[in-house]
Amino acid sequence: MVSSVRLTSRRIDIYDYVKPPLCTSCGRIITPETRAVSFYCPNCGIAVIWRCERCRAQIAPYTCPNCGFKGP
Repeated sequence: MVSSVRLTSRRIDIYDYVKPPLCTSCGRIITPETRAVSFYCPNCGIAVIWRCERCRAQIAPYTCPNCGFKGP
């Protein structure tokens, strides 16, 4: 039995709002040229943690916005 799947598409407008990622530790905007890293929370695996180069070098603590896990 073959089910019919209807794919819908949406035109992407150049004026669509895009929110840049923020460093989870200091709250700065992560730009494309920034040497940053992103990873899923090691505790819950749901939230994406962003760390800028400066916070990584200083070993600044971060808190997961989903589960509250605190990491180095």
